[in-house]
Amino acid sequence: MKDEKSKERIAIFIDGSNLYHSLKNLNVNEINFDKLVKKLKGDRQIVSIFYYNAPLDIKYDQKKYWEQQKFFDKLRKLPFFKVVLCKMRKIRKDVKIVGYEVKGDDVHLAVDLLSGAYENLYDVAIIVSGDEDFVPVLKRVQKLGKKVENAYFTSSSSNALKNSSNTSVCINHFIKEII
Repeated sequence: MKDEKSKERIAIFIDGSNLYHSLKNLNVNEINFDKLVKKLKGDRQIVSIFYYNAPLDIKYDQKKYWEQQKFFDKLRKLPFFKVVLCKMRKIRKDVKIVGYEVKGDDVHLAVDLLSGAYENLYDVAIIVSGDEDFVPVLKRVQKLGKKVENAYFTSSSSNALKNSSNTSVCINHFIKEII
C-alpha cells in the first residue's frame, strides 16, 4: 500500500447549482458530503474541495436564505472545503414571474481548475457537474498532465463532458449510500 505522500492528490470541484437541481430531480433534499467525498476519493489524498453557488435573495424568502446560509456554514466546517459564493441574478420572465440564475460559478470553477493545474496543486480533478461548458478547460488541464474525472447525475449529464474526462462515475448508482 502506498504511503500518504505517494498517493494521487485530488481536488474536487462541485457545481452547487447543478448538484442542487439534480438532487431535487431525484426528490433528495440533502446528502452527506463526507460520504460523497469518501466515495469519490477512494484511497487517494484530498487536497481541496471547492463548492460553487450563490446566496439566495433575502428579500425574496428570508427563511430559505437563512437555511442556505446555515448550509454554507456547515460546508465551511468540513475538512478541505472552500465555499465560493457567486452572484444571483434576478430575471423577470414577465410582469408577475421572477426567476433567478447563478452567475459566475462556471468561470470561478474553471479558473480554480486551471490555476490548480498550472500550480501543480493536484494530480486528479473531479468535476461534480453535468455542464458541458467545462469541456475546453478540461482539455487544457489534461494537456498539463492532469487527469480529470466527471461525477454526474443522469438527469443533468453531458456526453461531451463525460467523453472529455479520463473517467466518469454516475452518482445515481450510489445515491442511497450518501443520503
